[in-house]
Amino acid sequence: MGQDQTYDRKLLLHGEKRNKVLELWEVQRYGSDSFGDPDYVSLYGLSPAEWYAKGVRLLGRTAVECTRDQLGVIIGKDVAAVVAQVIHKTAPLVVDPFVGSGNTLYWVLRHLPAARGLGFELDAGVFHLTQENIKIMALPIEVLNADYRSGLESISAAADQPLITFIAPPWGDALNIARGLDLRLTRPPICEVVDFVITAFPSNPLLCAIQVYETVDSESLTDIKSRFDWSELRIYGLNTPGTNHGVLLGGKRWTT
Repeated sequence: MGQDQTYDRKLLLHGEKRNKVLELWEVQRYGSDSFGDPDYVSLYGLSPAEWYAKGVRLLGRTAVECTRDQLGVIIGKDVAAVVAQVIHKTAPLVVDPFVGSGNTLYWVLRHLPAARGLGFELDAGVFHLTQENIKIMALPIEVLNADYRSGLESISAAADQPLITFIAPPWGDALNIARGLDLRLTRPPICEVVDFVITAFPSNPLLCAIQVYETVDSESLTDIKSRFDWSELRIYGLNTPGTNHGVLLGGKRWTT
């Protein structure tokens, strides 16, 4: 396999590059081949050439699964706008149970500077690289090598402390180009994660930001929405029509 290989989702997420540390040209090639933009995988406010020069590294799977800057900025702003509508006595705790690169957590905290950021990553390879990247970038984020259940169970939060969770488990085969994203088929299923969060924090104001795709299976979307007191779906027009990402914002005991 050489530089004539197409660098796409199949190769980096499901192929031999999945758990390989990518070289800079490979990151840029993935951006060019898949999105027509060599700087597509921008992280922590830096282009690939900039973050690579600092020593930041990504696995193939993380290059596909990460929330790039352009999307992370918007998610961070939208979460902060919802938080600003309610006055809380304590600063929120922002948790990413499937933290990956940590870039979404980075941008949410950029817009909520008083909040504390905590992430969990089960995959040992992704965890070690992300932990090293966070050190290199001196980011105010704590990342633990834990599954989402044990990680969330380890959190000690006052009953009235607002908890914000960004929920984006690996999509795996949940995304079908023809049918869209089925939220019941992520690994683990998103409804399972939401139920666990609601049960683990029975008195806390909860705000969930769930990453979604432009086309979402309607039954799975209705199923998730039923868990919340209120919800709002936002799709961001950053890519070509039909391939955009967005978030489902949902609140439980969170008044807007």
